[in-house]
Amino acid sequence: MTAEEQSELKALLARIPPLAGYQGPITRLGGLTNRVYAVGDFVLRIPGKGTEEYINRANELVMAREAAAAGVSPELLYGDAASGLMVTRRIEGAATLSPDGFKTMAGAVGRAGQALRQLHASGRSFPSRFELFAMIDDYLKIIASKDVDLPAGYHNVVKEAAGVRAALAKRPAHLAPCHCDPLCENFIDTGLRMWIVDWEYGGMNDPMWDLGDLSVEGSFTPAQDAELLHAYFGAPASAQDHGRMVIYKAMCDLLWTLWGLIQHANRNPADDFKAYAEIRFARCKALMATLDFAAHVAAVSMA
Repeated sequence: MTAEEQSELKALLARIPPLAGYQGPITRLGGLTNRVYAVGDFVLRIPGKGTEEYINRANELVMAREAAAAGVSPELLYGDAASGLMVTRRIEGAATLSPDGFKTMAGAVGRAGQALRQLHASGRSFPSRFELFAMIDDYLKIIASKDVDLPAGYHNVVKEAAGVRAALAKRPAHLAPCHCDPLCENFIDTGLRMWIVDWEYGGMNDPMWDLGDLSVEGSFTPAQDAELLHAYFGAPASAQDHGRMVIYKAMCDLLWTLWGLIQHANRNPADDFKAYAEIRFARCKALMATLDFAAHVAAVSMA
């Protein structure tokens, strides 16, 4: 860490009750938009620049508490909606997952499915509603105010997605508290139990979004998808539920393409977000063009 970063952290720790007086080592952890640090038995999250444009920090704090009460997320010890600062308890002996981790750690996919099921079936309530197409509209408005171009054909694909939207509307999902941004790195695994962190994008949503999005983030194989679905349902998934999961694989890429462009416009140095957005959009188009995708949309339409 730079001297400037160390000085900033020292000042922050002094005014955060659970961390005041801490003198031990501090380790920088991951994070695409935020800065995250291990501070002894705690984890400190400092929000990234520009995130206030699209994150409601007050809602996030409520969701973090509700997810902890559901038994799937670490205890929230401190949160400030104005600054976005957050402190949670560190899970001892837990490894942060990655796409490779999901492939190599025995049972990790199943434990993730069980943790998501526990969240969705918890009966907890989140204060916001994760609405895919409304979020696309909101992100497009943000992008319109920035110096960044949409990928060629983006609006055409949004129009094509009207058929997907109609299919999903024929059998409205029972809304449940969902994570909505299940990056592999938002799962931490002890080998016996899976925990889920980072509730910035959470909301009441179709539970199959979480499964489809996790599959995309982890580059899951068909066998991993089957393992995830079986662990979640305790039995093979119905054609309708499998179809919704696959539909959301494409739709999450359609949405997060825009998120990537916002990061690029905000000059977030954590990644090449222009390339990130291009990869997302290309993958969305490729999946939507397949016969299998059309069959899944048809299966959902017939529900």
